[in-house]
Amino acid sequence: MEKRVLDGYSPKEIFYWFEEITKIPRGSGKEEKIASFIENFARERGLYCYRDELNNVLVRMEATEGMEDQPSILLQGHTDMVCEKNSDVEFDFDNDPINIYVDNEGFLRAQGTTLGADDGVAVAIMLALLDGYNVPHPQLECLFTTSEEIGLEGATAFDYSNIKSRLMINLDSENDGEVVAGCAGGVRTDIDYDFPKIPFAGKAVTLSVTGLMGGHSGENINSGRANANKLMGRILTETAREMKLNIIGICGGSKDNAIPRECHAAISVEDVEKLRELTEKISSEIKGELWEDDLGFAVSVVPCETPDTMADDEATRKIILFLAGVTNGVMSFSQYIRGLVEFSRNLGVVFTMDGVMRFTVSSRSANNSQVEWSKHDLEATAAAMGASVKHRGQYPGWDYTKDSVLRDDYIEIAREIYGKEPQVRIIHAGLECGLMRSAIPDLDIISIGPDMKDIHSPCEALDLASFARCFDIVCRLISKKRV
Repeated sequence: MEKRVLDGYSPKEIFYWFEEITKIPRGSGKEEKIASFIENFARERGLYCYRDELNNVLVRMEATEGMEDQPSILLQGHTDMVCEKNSDVEFDFDNDPINIYVDNEGFLRAQGTTLGADDGVAVAIMLALLDGYNVPHPQLECLFTTSEEIGLEGATAFDYSNIKSRLMINLDSENDGEVVAGCAGGVRTDIDYDFPKIPFAGKAVTLSVTGLMGGHSGENINSGRANANKLMGRILTETAREMKLNIIGICGGSKDNAIPRECHAAISVEDVEKLRELTEKISSEIKGELWEDDLGFAVSVVPCETPDTMADDEATRKIILFLAGVTNGVMSFSQYIRGLVEFSRNLGVVFTMDGVMRFTVSSRSANNSQVEWSKHDLEATAAAMGASVKHRGQYPGWDYTKDSVLRDDYIEIAREIYGKEPQVRIIHAGLECGLMRSAIPDLDIISIGPDMKDIHSPCEALDLASFARCFDIVCRLISKKRV
């Protein structure tokens, strides 16, 4: 008999389905298997199911007896997960099941990889309800969207004329006991630099920045965590002041919506020992400035394969200047809500392929004019270095509304459960709610979720007790009579 990690946890239905989906590869842009799983699940239960070309899946279940006259409710979450792993972990996200375990504090974690609780919790909750969990409910619509983590692509393309509901619970938040009522919009920007090359000379080495915490580029952007790509820019800048070097290639970060934890730069130098001395001094200075989360920070220099070419001196200068100079992190705070980040950037990815270096920047703001300015600023920066620019995946923010039936219901239920007033938040992260509100202007939306830590990183953790409470709240919300 198969040994299950989450046997014995209650309610068993959500834990069963969560463990089931950890076995299904579902990286962003590769949701075919999870979409087929959900589609087959719905067909087997005789439920209405619509699947589009992007593997978004809408499942509809009719009301239970006595709830037929209640307004339909839409539950929504995304099927894709961020695929991050520690560099010393062998793992194939396209084929391997996530290796989960429960730690001593009651958190579910994965062995050296992301867990996929973002947004596997939504998938598990919807599957449990669609499987006939014993709770009265009106007509339920469950929308499973795709490629949320790489630009909300599934939600952007979905045909919302299929949606009947005007009440919606998004299940993509990460804090128990609070309700999200608004979020930032944003855009991804790819800057491609086809840098001039010269024949290789010198000694080839890889300079690496490792050991940083990383995290979500929206929710953790004001946490003080360092960006590996930006630290590489600083180290290269300081090193180039003391000795000549030429860039061969750089690889840092893997997701634009994750603060990069590692960056590796292949460079050419004449004196490797001098490079080691300089980087040891610089890294010692940096380590004294970092917050506790990043105390695993380390810098190393190791020989690497000798290439045929390298960037010329001027291209090297431009690359280093971009890494060091592009604005990153918190750009401004809200003038209305103390402590809320309003505008930020994350230099999430740098990589070199076929002689072209790509820099990917994620810009976020609750104010669309700031997103537009960020695009124009990056265009100007790219023009100065002779690089091309492409913006993609732009999505709208979700504006707070004064009146919300669902928000009032949540607050009433949360008071009963927690014995205190729940927090209503606007977050500096992208949710699909803004797109859905744009498509259905009279849609009443809230976003909730269980406690999670360090999403988008291999330290991701899900509080299992909180997961159970979140499910309880969802059940109370859908069973509440409103007419």
